[in-house]
Amino acid sequence: MEQINNLEVVPCTDSNYLKPFRVHYSQNGTKKYWDFMRTHDSVSVLIFNTTSHCFVLVKQFRPAVYMSEWERSKSKPPEPAEQPEGAEGAEAGTAAQPEASKSGEGDGGEKAGDEAVASPGQPPVSVGVTYELCAGLVDKPNLTLEEIARQEVLEECGYDVPVTKLRKITSYRSGVGVTGAMQTMFYAEVSDENCVGEGGGEPQEGELIEVVKVPLHEAMSFAYDEKIPKTMGVIFSFIWFQSNMSPKYKISTNV
Repeated sequence: MEQINNLEVVPCTDSNYLKPFRVHYSQNGTKKYWDFMRTHDSVSVLIFNTTSHCFVLVKQFRPAVYMSEWERSKSKPPEPAEQPEGAEGAEAGTAAQPEASKSGEGDGGEKAGDEAVASPGQPPVSVGVTYELCAGLVDKPNLTLEEIARQEVLEECGYDVPVTKLRKITSYRSGVGVTGAMQTMFYAEVSDENCVGEGGGEPQEGELIEVVKVPLHEAMSFAYDEKIPKTMGVIFSFIWFQSNMSPKYKISTNV
């Protein structure tokens, strides 16, 4: 998870996930422009295990978060390297892309789970690891949102959940200043009987995901603990559960 090697920043000249644009317009007689990214919509799923009374989240390394934290630190982050003419930067999208030329995990004799040794001035890799809801891009036109959500739950967390068991919580715009993409959030109840695999994502797609369980009685403390890096989806969904579902289980989720 935290063995990140050969980190290099390069220009992104082409991507399967992000398309930068600039829109010019007039508002109340004033000429303006705005830079934005066109990207895929997405789905996310709040998973609650009724056997162990815990939430099932995913934990993964996010390069964008890591680079943002690097810029916040005192040391200067690496500048984008010059890219050879004709080369493409498709790996710098919203999903990790495996590269055969990059060093794999365990290079240098590191043990699995060890914190990678950062270069002088470089933040520890852990600052780029975040807790999130199971989620995925809406990039399969032949599937419904529910079918995509079901597929993500199976691939990332190992639970086989029927589409009929997915309950829509809400849809909302994410990144309104940059992308304006739509995310649809679902709720799914699972049990240990629904667990058919370990999850972890699709390695061939560059995914390296750790499944994490948060006990119900610790949920709100987890949500409001700023020392635990997490997405807004985790916080919002835990609050939604407290308001709509916790009375059913007669367990307090208060801090």
